[in-house]
Amino acid sequence: MKRICVYCGANAGSSPAYLEAAKNCGAALAAHGIGVVYGGGNIGLMGAVADGALAAGGDVIGVIPHHLADKELAHEGASQMIRVDTMHERKHRMAELCDGFLILPGGIGTLEEMFEVFTWLQLGLHHKPIGLLNVAAFYDPLLTFLDSMVAAAFLRREHRDMLLVETELEALLPRMTSFEAPVLGKWWDKG
Repeated sequence: MKRICVYCGANAGSSPAYLEAAKNCGAALAAHGIGVVYGGGNIGLMGAVADGALAAGGDVIGVIPHHLADKELAHEGASQMIRVDTMHERKHRMAELCDGFLILPGGIGTLEEMFEVFTWLQLGLHHKPIGLLNVAAFYDPLLTFLDSMVAAAFLRREHRDMLLVETELEALLPRMTSFEAPVLGKWWDKG
């Protein structure tokens, strides 16, 4: 695994644990020789991931739309900053550049990004691992909801299980690097 795309908040959140986890995540990825692909910002958890990776000598590629970069939100220290025209182009480019996806706490943008690549995995449009780092139980309500989708027969258990969840990055990274997308039945099949 050469690069991981990190989705996370442009805000720092209410708990210091979120910011600490983001900075440690960037540093740990760099220590493992894994580059970071992210949304290019210099604020919130996004900035902390980039700062952590850069401080540890890691490679950081930011992908940011012009309208956000122009507001002086682009990280000046990134190894490479790719400017794009639209949010759709940003997500597509980030997905192209990475070998897997890592989800940290964030807002609706983070959820939208996560669910898009999760859907793509379910549909077989990519076979990259998706790891969710459940920092300070942030994602507990979402995980409960996903399990309720399984119970209500809107999500197959084997598809739900493709989302790799851990509370520690050192437990999550080995699962991501050894991930092999299972050959599954069609998501609309009951069989």
